[in-house]
Amino acid sequence: MTDLLKTPLHALHVELGAKLVEFAGYEMPVQYPAGIMAEHQHTREAAGLFDVSHMGQVLLGGAPMAGLAEAFEAMVPMDVAGLAEGRQRYGLFLNDAGGILDDLMFANRGDHLFVVVNAACKRADIARMKSALEPGVTVTEVTDRALLALQGPGAATALGHLNGAVRDMGFMDVATVSLDGVDCWVSRSGYTGEDGFEISVPARHAEPLARLLLADETVKPIGLGARDSLRLEAGLCLYGHDIDETTLPAEAGLGWAIQKARRRGGAREGGFPGAAEVLEQLASGPARKRVGLRPDGRAPMREGVDLFAEESGGVPVGRITSGGFGPTVGGPVAMGYVPAELSAAGTTLHGELRGKRLPVTVTSLPFVAARFKR
Repeated sequence: MTDLLKTPLHALHVELGAKLVEFAGYEMPVQYPAGIMAEHQHTREAAGLFDVSHMGQVLLGGAPMAGLAEAFEAMVPMDVAGLAEGRQRYGLFLNDAGGILDDLMFANRGDHLFVVVNAACKRADIARMKSALEPGVTVTEVTDRALLALQGPGAATALGHLNGAVRDMGFMDVATVSLDGVDCWVSRSGYTGEDGFEISVPARHAEPLARLLLADETVKPIGLGARDSLRLEAGLCLYGHDIDETTLPAEAGLGWAIQKARRRGGAREGGFPGAAEVLEQLASGPARKRVGLRPDGRAPMREGVDLFAEESGGVPVGRITSGGFGPTVGGPVAMGYVPAELSAAGTTLHGELRGKRLPVTVTSLPFVAARFKR
């Protein structure tokens, strides 16, 4: 643990009694004394504060926005040119076979694009962007800012006490907002299925801002454990588990993220890595699909559990990629991949758990409806 990187909020996590674990090369809080279940429910009912400073923050600039958009569209299958200033989109980096190298968020901030990538992939992502975009586009890793996420139905009220302008932001809006006299880059987005905000703040101001937010009795600190259970209930993918370089967007149920302009017949069809494979699968349908799964009983089925079409005999038809107990659902939930012909909601499969094959029902995602502000 002594060799792990630490976020600007590390001392605060220790002070708050967090249980710290290694995650993507960082020492991160997995839970606080209240425990994962309580943290999960508090986020669903009020507001939870997450430290996500391990994520990669990157600025793309050095060219007019039209040029930045054209260059970035050669890397991602998203409509970058059509993204309005002050707006953000979900994106994907793909390999030449259409497999997902990482998922990300990117925002049009007027004279530059602001990109947030996953912690475990950021070194590779930054190298990939530098190789593909420079020298025409400058690729700058942001190393002097922390990233906080305030999530839950009470998030807008809590953050609104510091600046009422955030209450008027819509889902996926981005803005520079003064919080306690500090300019922060704020987006109305998150990874829990709840309303909320992600806040990029200068590192030296991160702890004072976190303390100010936690002084609100509706806001509690939340660790990575509850972050995982919240995103699972929300049906959101975790890179390296539910999606990876062997997964194409349509298989993962992420076809919605590829806008009409980049699809067949669109104004800027293709032109991104793996375009032929990705667009063909979007048109004809994938052979396998990511689905929600509800195991019978109370025992969770976790990542790696094989799925069978019959109670006994045969070979696995699929596998669970994420699974655990859903506190809001009140029972075990999971996601995994199954053949398209077995992907309809209500289909009964069997998961092999401790040598026994137990019933699992294919279920529509998400398990808990999203409550983003529209």
